[in-house]
Amino acid sequence: MKKLLLTLIFLLISFFAFSQKSPCKDDICVVQFNAGWNSTNDVEWIGELNDCGVQYIDIAVNTEAQNKYEIVVVPTIIVFNGKEVKRFQADISFAMKATRKDVQEVIDEILMSDF
Repeated sequence: MKKLLLTLIFLLISFFAFSQKSPCKDDICVVQFNAGWNSTNDVEWIGELNDCGVQYIDIAVNTEAQNKYEIVVVPTIIVFNGKEVKRFQADISFAMKATRKDVQEVIDEILMSDF
């Protein structure tokens, strides 16, 4: 019984974590969540992504977004296509290890899946 309850809780958490609606108007949108105190680790290449909208949210200012999207480390990059598709998070040094190529591949996969 306890195992079943834990499984159910895990499934509910997974459902809500991956069903977050996009904060953007674009179909495919990449959002960088960071905080002003971590601006030295802003992801500089995010504006160079192709075929998507891009948005920046400062969680120090917008704590509601931090809670809604469950941001626990900054920077965090989330790719949305109506809902969350993929999440990239910084390492323990608050630096993003994902590359522009990594994020662009996710965008390209979304585009190709429409064909």
